[in-house]
Amino acid sequence: MSMKVKSSLPKLTLVGAGPGDPDLITVKGIKALAEADVVLYDALANEELLHYAPARAKKIFVGKRAGRHYLQQYMINSMIVKYAHNCGHVVRLKGGDPFVFGRGLEEIEHAKKYGIETDVVPGISSASAVPALQNIPLTHRGISDSFWVIAGTTRSGEFSKDLIYAAQSNATIVILMGMKKLDKILKVFKALDKNNTPVAIIQNGSRPDEKAGFGTVDTISDEVNKKGLTSPAIIVIGEIVRYSIKGKLINYSNLNEKY
Repeated sequence: MSMKVKSSLPKLTLVGAGPGDPDLITVKGIKALAEADVVLYDALANEELLHYAPARAKKIFVGKRAGRHYLQQYMINSMIVKYAHNCGHVVRLKGGDPFVFGRGLEEIEHAKKYGIETDVVPGISSASAVPALQNIPLTHRGISDSFWVIAGTTRSGEFSKDLIYAAQSNATIVILMGMKKLDKILKVFKALDKNNTPVAIIQNGSRPDEKAGFGTVDTISDEVNKKGLTSPAIIVIGEIVRYSIKGKLINYSNLNEKY
């Protein structure tokens, strides 16, 4: 019985799939998929992107979401090594950007321990793209000079303590994986008397089933219940949300003056 000869040397390429819309992958990401022998893809990576990989390539779902792990990370790491040595070029297709809460560095470091060549193709992160699609800029002169991107749920199961520092600033705050901790997150802002700070929550950003809710720290929970918003979603908190032309908190009167 003849054995299949792998088409290339062991290699791992992390590819950012973007926020969900398959058109938002990069050209370089498409080129990497076209050279794949194996594609290990996440739950948040649009499956339409698998069509860019050769028909002969193995396509294996290794989806992970907060609280719902199809495969644990150590198992994914082992699969990367196994398929790279047995098949050749492994493309790890990850939602958003591999290095924005994507555990990309862990996978790169593990592959290098086994002599596997590695490469990274950055992706469009939902942290910036999803607000943009709702016409929410993360920065605007006179309103927000910076932004924070924070994990809503850390390895310990709690929200990041960085949120406490971010909430004290005038920056725009983008929280990923935070829906399960929404009440605790809002309490941080209420403790600082920021009850009227605008909030947007956007579920399935950039996808056909995208939906969004707008409110304030005091009212957003009612909006979440009313619209049935749940994960995967991002939370955007800050004065800049007030100027979203798709939201309910529209206030153009001072925008040009502040600009």
